[in-house]
Amino acid sequence: MPVDFHFHLEEGPYNAKWLEKTMHSLVIMTDNFQLDSKKVSMERGIQLLQLRMTEGAYSEFWFDLYLKRAKQLGLKQVGVVDHLYRFKETRNYFLEHLDVNESSELGQVQKNWLDQVMTENMEAFVAFVESQKKKWKQHGIELKLGIECDYFEGGEQELQSWISKNDWDFVIGSIHYVDGWGFDNPKLQRRFELYDLKELYTRFFQSVIAMIKSNLFDFVAHLDNLKVFNYQIDDEEFMHEWYLKIANALKEHNLATEINAGLKYRYPVKEECPSPTFLHYLVDSNVPITLSSDAHFPQDLGMYVNESAEQLKQLGVHRVATFTKRQRTMFVIKESLCEKLDL
Repeated sequence: MPVDFHFHLEEGPYNAKWLEKTMHSLVIMTDNFQLDSKKVSMERGIQLLQLRMTEGAYSEFWFDLYLKRAKQLGLKQVGVVDHLYRFKETRNYFLEHLDVNESSELGQVQKNWLDQVMTENMEAFVAFVESQKKKWKQHGIELKLGIECDYFEGGEQELQSWISKNDWDFVIGSIHYVDGWGFDNPKLQRRFELYDLKELYTRFFQSVIAMIKSNLFDFVAHLDNLKVFNYQIDDEEFMHEWYLKIANALKEHNLATEINAGLKYRYPVKEECPSPTFLHYLVDSNVPITLSSDAHFPQDLGMYVNESAEQLKQLGVHRVATFTKRQRTMFVIKESLCEKLDL
């Protein structure tokens, strides 16, 4: 099984849907969870959920479920990240670039969202992951520490200051906002109707290229995730022109990207990032590529990464990118795992 270089421990917002997904994970991923008695099952589920809530985001009990899944899949290298917006100390960075004006619906929704997800401390995350590397290594899996950073044009200097605070194995750049609007928030989906889609995609892709040129990152995530709710442009020439520009920028700056399965199994578009056509442009430009599930729950770790590896092999690509201490290494995709390529 190939590598998975982009998964999360949790994210929020902490609502009924999050609670339901968490309970589902506990039921299907916990050993000896008996479903033969309704009363016993409910009691056991409540006990596990209480443990999960008491220990919080960086729980060894919870993280062990990811380890269990990684072993089931035969993964050899995995990269865990948290979003920069999860950390309370980065609040000013996001307040500067997001619309959180409570006089508007957009601002109200986004301020509430930020309050709900910005619950953790960066140093606690780093310390927890580092404390788990030895255990994962004992099980034959290299655990890598990463961070996913939202890129905003004009915010490069402050972002660099946050990146430099820790010794990451890899740093991911991503874009989830246009004009201060979080376009992948389901509560704000209807705002797509306010835009001319070509203008919206142009602004988004311009930001993607600026992100690439910033030279802040080791790879950039889900390059075409603006399609999240299936608002897409039926103009191949327009889209292909942008695919080529982005592929060329990645090649020029020697920057990797990923095949990210998150949109394929979690959002209406039901397609990985990049799209199959976009991937052709990346491959033709010899852009280094890694694989990611973008999982937020244990059972989703490794989701579709084997299929993504096969997709690459069909295009003649037999190596995937991995990262250690911000140094990229290419591994050969061979049979059921990735073997290091001696360059």
